[in-house]
Amino acid sequence: MNKDQTLLAAKLEAIQAADFAMVAQLGESIWREHYASIISQAQIDYMLNNRYSAENLRKYVDANDRWLDILKLTDQAIGYCSYALTAEPASMKLEQLYLLAEFRGQGLGGLMLSHVEQQARWQGWHSLILQVNKGNTKPIAIYRKAGFLVREEAVFDIGHGFFMDDFVMEKRL
Repeated sequence: MNKDQTLLAAKLEAIQAADFAMVAQLGESIWREHYASIISQAQIDYMLNNRYSAENLRKYVDANDRWLDILKLTDQAIGYCSYALTAEPASMKLEQLYLLAEFRGQGLGGLMLSHVEQQARWQGWHSLILQVNKGNTKPIAIYRKAGFLVREEAVFDIGHGFFMDDFVMEKRL
């Protein structure tokens, strides 16, 4: 399948309760591959346990302030993105955008990013914000190319002695 065919075959679907285990497994696979050189294994374990618990994922089902969409290619889940309203006026936050390594470089991440931008515009928001680890250089370059600018640097205490040392990036829509 060439790049154009791949993009045409890809579809985004809203998370359902039946998807929780699959999203958690997908997240674990992606995180362990991608973040091992950026943050400690202990922090990866801590973040995975919190982020992909059924309790946390349930917050996205039928919500009107946050969304998690699963990217499927020929009915195989290969990635996901989540986004939410923020306390900032007229802003939406891209919370997560993850894709299995073997599907990167085919425009699928861009497809998810465009989807989130369209959702923000559709709701009338004027900016899209995100946080990205300062050591996560490839995604930072991709976000810059997509029009995001670094708004600030911030360190977030996420509990149990772990911190996120991030750039907060923003794109005006």
